[in-house]
Amino acid sequence: MEGSPRLGPKGLIKKHEFVRILIQCLYSIGYEKSASCLELESGISCKSDDFQLLESQISSGNWDGCVDTLNAIKDLTDDTRAAALFLVFKQCLLEYLSCGDDKLAVAILQKEVSALQVDRDKVHNLARSILSWKEVEQSKIDDNAVRELRKKLWQELEKWLPSPITLPEHRLEHLVETAVLSQIDSCMYHNLSDEVSLYADHSCSRDQIPTETVQILTEHKNEVWFVQFSNNGEYLASSSSDCTAIIWKVPEDGRVTLKHTLRSHHNPVSFVAWSPDDSKLLTCGNVEVLKLWDVETGTCKHTFGDPGFIVSSCAWFPDSKQLVCGSSDPEKGIYMWDCDGNELKAWRGMRMPKILDLAVTPDGQNLISIFSDKEIRILNVGTNAERVISEDHSITSLSISGDSKFFIVNLNSQEIHMWDVAGEWVKPLKYMGHKQSKYVIRSCFGPLNSTFIASGSENAQVYIWNRRNSRPIEVLRGHSMTVNCVSWNHRRPQMLASASDDHSIRIWGSSLSNKIQPQKLS
Repeated sequence: MEGSPRLGPKGLIKKHEFVRILIQCLYSIGYEKSASCLELESGISCKSDDFQLLESQISSGNWDGCVDTLNAIKDLTDDTRAAALFLVFKQCLLEYLSCGDDKLAVAILQKEVSALQVDRDKVHNLARSILSWKEVEQSKIDDNAVRELRKKLWQELEKWLPSPITLPEHRLEHLVETAVLSQIDSCMYHNLSDEVSLYADHSCSRDQIPTETVQILTEHKNEVWFVQFSNNGEYLASSSSDCTAIIWKVPEDGRVTLKHTLRSHHNPVSFVAWSPDDSKLLTCGNVEVLKLWDVETGTCKHTFGDPGFIVSSCAWFPDSKQLVCGSSDPEKGIYMWDCDGNELKAWRGMRMPKILDLAVTPDGQNLISIFSDKEIRILNVGTNAERVISEDHSITSLSISGDSKFFIVNLNSQEIHMWDVAGEWVKPLKYMGHKQSKYVIRSCFGPLNSTFIASGSENAQVYIWNRRNSRPIEVLRGHSMTVNCVSWNHRRPQMLASASDDHSIRIWGSSLSNKIQPQKLS
C-alpha cells in the first residue's frame, strides 16, 4: 500500500501492517471483541480480501471458485500454488467419494491432480486412498465432519500462503521476541535466566557476573590444579599436587564448607569428574590411577586398572553408570568401563597416541579427545563416525558446552579456540588476552546458554569473555601465582571458582550481592 501512513520515530513501520498484526495478536490471545472493534474502527481486516474470499468458497464447497481464486493470486510461486491446489483437490475428492460420486473423483485425480507439479508420492498416496475408500465402502461423512474438514483446510492454506495474503502465526509476538533477543545479544553482561521486561530497553551491568573474591579456601597444602562444580551446583570438587582431592559443600547461603578430604592417592591428583547425577566422583592424575568415590560418604568405591595404568583424564556418560578415561601412556589409549571396573570397550594399540584430555558431550553422543598434542578427535559413539581437527599449536585442555553444541580448547599460543561439535565451522572462534605458554591452563563455559567463557592464566589472573567478543570483558585479580583451572556454577550464575599454584581456591561472586570481606577457610 504505497500511500500508507508510517509510524515510529524513523518512519519504518507501515500503519496498515501494524494495525493488521495487532488485530491478529488480539484474536490469538483471546480478545476477540477488542479485535473485532479495532477492525471496525480502523477499516482494516486481519484477513486479506483474497483469503476471505478463499475461506468463503471453501466453507460453501465452491471448489471451482476456490481453484480460480488460487490461480488468480499473482504473488504465489509455482510450488506454493501447486501445493495449495493439491490440498483443495484432496478435500474435493474426499467429499465426492463420500457422496458416492466415484467417477467425478477419479476424473479430478486424473485430469487436475496429476497435472500438478507436486511430489509424485503424494499423488500415488491419494490414489491409493481412493481405492481404499471404495474397497471398504465408507459411509457418507456427516455435515459436522465436513465443516470441520473444510475449516482444517483453510487453516492449512493459511500456513502455506505467503504474506500479505496471510500473516505468519503470532507475528507480533515474533517481532517483539526478536527485538528482545537482539537486545540480549548486544548485552555483554547478560547472565540472568529471569524474564526480560518490555517496559525498558534491556542492559545488564557487570554486577551480573562474578567479579570479586567472596571466599578463599586454603585447605590444600600445595598447588591446586583442578576445580569443578557439581552439575546441581551444590558441591565443588578440587584436586591438588598434595595428592588429595576435596569435596566441598555449597549451601544455600553460598558460603563453601569442607565436606570430605579424599586421601587414597599417592601422587598428585590433576583431574576430577562428577557423575551426571552427582552421586559419584572420579579422580586421577598424570602419574596416578583412576579412582571412583561415593560423594555422600567420601569412601573410595573402586580403583580402575592395574597400578601401572596411568590415567590423564576421565569423563562420564549421561546414565552415570558408564565412564571413559584416557591414558597419557602411548598405546594404552581410551577405555570405557562400568562402575564396577568391567571393561566395556577400548581403543588401544600400536597406532594409538597418548591422550591428553577427553570429554563426553552431555547428550552422550560424542566422545571428544585431545591426542598427539595438536589434534582433536570427535567420535560419534553410536555410529563410530570420526572427525579430526588439527590445530597449529599444542592443546592443553578441553571443555564442552552444556548444550553439547560447542567445545573450547586452550592452546599454548595464548589463545582459546571454540569449535562446533557438528563440524559446520571451517574456522574456530578465537579468544585472547590471557597468558599461557608453559603450563596446563583450563577454561570453562559459563551458564545461561554458555554465553561466557572463563579461563585461568599464567599471570595469576582469571579472564572472562562474552563468547561474541574475542577480547575479555573482565580480568579478575587476587591470586598470587598461576591460575590453573576455573569452574562456573551453572545453578548459581554469579559464582565462579578458581584454582591456583598459590595453594588456594578463590570463590568469586557479584559485587552487588556480596558486600562482605573475603574469608579464608583452612
